[in-house]
Amino acid sequence: MKSNWWKVIAVVFVLYTIIGGLLLEVPRLRILHETIRNLYFHVTMWFGMMIILTVSVIYSIKTLLGGKTENDIVANEAANIGILMGFIGIATGSIWARFTWGTWWVIDTKLNGAAITLLIYLAYVVLRGAMDDREKRARICAVYNIFAYVMLIVFLMILPRMTDSLHPGNGGNPGFGGYDLNSNMRMVFYPAIIGWTLLGVWMMSLRVRLEKLNIALNKE
Repeated sequence: MKSNWWKVIAVVFVLYTIIGGLLLEVPRLRILHETIRNLYFHVTMWFGMMIILTVSVIYSIKTLLGGKTENDIVANEAANIGILMGFIGIATGSIWARFTWGTWWVIDTKLNGAAITLLIYLAYVVLRGAMDDREKRARICAVYNIFAYVMLIVFLMILPRMTDSLHPGNGGNPGFGGYDLNSNMRMVFYPAIIGWTLLGVWMMSLRVRLEKLNIALNKE
């Protein structure tokens, strides 16, 4: 039980996010109205994705430095979970756009950058599936994963700040924290980041254990 305390926190915080995110009071803002509750699910999902993909690139670097199979497995499974969270982030963002901007998608630097980034990471999955040699695959995919992470930073954090954007916090638009993330929302927002991230880490750890088991069974 002592080693599973973080899983308990993940479950509690995710349940708290869902219940508090739907029921607690939120600011009554023009255009946003009740859709601001999506902040707990859309924005925090991207936070979790960034954290887990950072874990992935760290283990890719460790793979290049040390060559251990376990490092490659963690890098791969972290990337898989990061991709999943990225798709959820795009889906929740698209729903939000429909009710605030009047359309599911707009030609926007941040949105297009997010889509391109996910395509780059999907190519990482395809690349892994195209090679059978485990050691060769680990090295090549580690290098590609580093490239993908650099593109993630460029498309999501650098380019949107250099061009006009409808997205909050980019292109001269204020971020949510600057004008409407009140104390009630902070009570849910920060636990939501922790909860979704820990849930992603939990899913990643399960997939890592499953992959190690598959490798052990194939050796027998």
